[in-house]
Amino acid sequence: MTALPVARPTIVAPAAEAEPGRVILEARDLVKRFELAGGTVEAVRGVTLQVVAGEFVALMGSSGSGKSTLLQLLGGLDQPTHGEVTLEGEAISRMSDDAVTKLRRERTGFVFQSFNLVPLLDVTENVGLPFTIAGQDPRSGDAGRRVKEAIALVELDGKERARPDQLSQGEQQRVAVARALVTRPAILFADEPTGNLDYTTGSGILDALWRSCVDRGQTIVLVTHDSKAAAYADRVLVVDDGRIRSEIVLGRRADHSAAALIARLADLGL
Repeated sequence: MTALPVARPTIVAPAAEAEPGRVILEARDLVKRFELAGGTVEAVRGVTLQVVAGEFVALMGSSGSGKSTLLQLLGGLDQPTHGEVTLEGEAISRMSDDAVTKLRRERTGFVFQSFNLVPLLDVTENVGLPFTIAGQDPRSGDAGRRVKEAIALVELDGKERARPDQLSQGEQQRVAVARALVTRPAILFADEPTGNLDYTTGSGILDALWRSCVDRGQTIVLVTHDSKAAAYADRVLVVDDGRIRSEIVLGRRADHSAAALIARLADLGL
């Protein structure tokens, strides 16, 4: 098991609810090139976009379209070759590695296909890991309350003492979602979070993300190749060959049927 970092960042109180309509994330003319043995590969090609506070946005595209590379640039996991990413008014593409790490830790959450849970920790301890790293007890005080709220949000009440090997894959991913949300980040990035799950189980994960958006005003950027997953979003940005090919506005709705999205994609020849 990987040792926990020695540094103990402070987990501050959650920020005030984001002002509706405020741009929280912006990318301007993003380019990402990779130098490979066979030459230069341009994975992201001049992408410009905005995400509004409280919005659920999906980046949808096929394998190799550049959507995951784009998410890594937006989340500060990688630096662009050209262009700028601004999160809550701060140009993260200009920051030092240490400054980006600090901002990412304090203001963002990430969910990936792999659950990345600590096998020896139970659900409460895994969800509360950000607090533990910060030197706080995830079972008491404000940290404990926020851990309980996150566990309830993903509907894992009664599983608080279970270890990962006692949970289904879907339940493990719910723990990962709760851990990403427990610090109430300004924005949550989710990269194919249902990619390893069947349809029914994956729908439960997407329901939890959607509830966090509706009930808590959580801003979400979801990467997916699946129209059924993208249909949960308010807005879908279709990524193809490293570019935003089209924007499909679905709006906020309780019905997550993918029919309208599939019809629009068909019109685009996708």
